[in-house]
Amino acid sequence: MSQVLVVYDIVNDRVRSKIADACLDYGLDRIQFSAFVGELSRNHQQELMLKVRHLLGDTQGTIALVPICEKDWKNRIEVSHA
Repeated sequence: MSQVLVVYDIVNDRVRSKIADACLDYGLDRIQFSAFVGELSRNHQQELMLKVRHLLGDTQGTIALVPICEKDWKNRIEVSHA
């Protein structure tokens, strides 16, 4: 299992919602409107990307899944305001 960041920029609202639902189905946590983070095995990373590629179809957009090593994840800098 490794930490992953999924980000996307999709013009179609309906498709964008389906991509978000797929990320949630894989147990990822939403950290921004178009960004999710969580732990996925390599197989689940590949499955998710196949699913979102299918959901995107011919719709204009970009989806990226970025694996993040444990060391880099622990060294992240985060600013938030509740």
